[in-house]
Amino acid sequence: MNEAHFRLLARSEQAALLALPWALPLVKWRDTNAPLVDVQRGIGRHVVRFVSLPGGVFALKELPQRIAAREYRLLGELERRSVPSVEAEGIVSERRSAAGEELESVLITRYLEFSLPYRLILGQLALPAPEPAIRAALAELLVRLHLIGFYWGDCSLSNALFRRDAGALSAYFLDAETSELQENLSDGQRKHDLDVAEENLAGELFDLAAELGRDVVRDPFEFGSEVRRSYEQLWDELMGDEVFKLGEGHKLEDRLRRLNALGFDVEEVELVSDGDDVRLLLQPKVVEPGHYRRRLLRLTGLDAQENQARRLLNDITRYRAWLERTGEKPVSDAAAAGRWLAEVFEPTVAAIPPELRGRRAAAELFHELLEHRWFLSEKAGRDVGLKQAIPDYIEKVLRPAGDEKLPL
Repeated sequence: MNEAHFRLLARSEQAALLALPWALPLVKWRDTNAPLVDVQRGIGRHVVRFVSLPGGVFALKELPQRIAAREYRLLGELERRSVPSVEAEGIVSERRSAAGEELESVLITRYLEFSLPYRLILGQLALPAPEPAIRAALAELLVRLHLIGFYWGDCSLSNALFRRDAGALSAYFLDAETSELQENLSDGQRKHDLDVAEENLAGELFDLAAELGRDVVRDPFEFGSEVRRSYEQLWDELMGDEVFKLGEGHKLEDRLRRLNALGFDVEEVELVSDGDDVRLLLQPKVVEPGHYRRRLLRLTGLDAQENQARRLLNDITRYRAWLERTGEKPVSDAAAAGRWLAEVFEPTVAAIPPELRGRRAAAELFHELLEHRWFLSEKAGRDVGLKQAIPDYIEKVLRPAGDEKLPL
């Protein structure tokens, strides 16, 4: 009888991970004392288990060694390039049972808190008007991947997770088993990724409708086509050439402002002059997503989704204007943001009962409170203020909502 054998490569929580029963296939872990938790997830080809350890909740996926190592590397690249994705925390390879049987490797990723699988969103109507929100989020994720030369290979709803983002959704990449990272993608590779996406999306939606016995979207084929159209519109806005006259420099500024409004920054531009015409060229490597997230993080230290960041930045601007109206001397953006954080955001989040804080991420909670204040103010014909809106929001919106930090 041989002793259990394995090799662990991990970024954190090594001691807790070492104690897990690696000598058994994941399918048998329910018969052990492993700290398993049940989490809602999409349908996958591989056995997945979730464990709760001192450092958080982790997803464990059993894979052949070559595929697991490749996915671990690719997820690490996405994280380094700030593409929204699950975080790879480790890999367990060279596994053998106590009897000497070879076992598949296990990829360890950190569970994405406040994430919603598509089956929860569409199956249980967790969000109002979820169909357009999911389409837009998936299209943007595809664009962000293609900007860095990342070929998905198996774009589907099951291979993505979604987070609330100020009334919209943000999509996170989940599964890199069929993916490749290249210097640049050709138009043909991008087209093939979109073809696969359309086919997968329609198939998943038909399957979910059959399982639930009701339609989950208006038309699964149209759903996939709309994702493709949204992708192409965003890609053209980001990468399309634009020609203007030498005296029309304002058109360059207009283009850059439109890109900022979409949440993208441009590090540099290339202008090619041909007589009286100037052609604007943008390259994928110099178009960077996360314009508002980076600004909010720089001013406040808060890490939020893009739409959440835009909403919070607007509230900081509103707060700064209020300070000046009340006789305060004009302050810098950084000073206004610091006071807003200490005097508005943090006291508001602290006013939420501790047992309800897992219902929403802090930035989404604050956004919903702003929306609720607006609703109450419209009804009252005056600005009711956050202090008055908080109790009503807690009882009418937050308390009836489900817990989304770790949907069970």
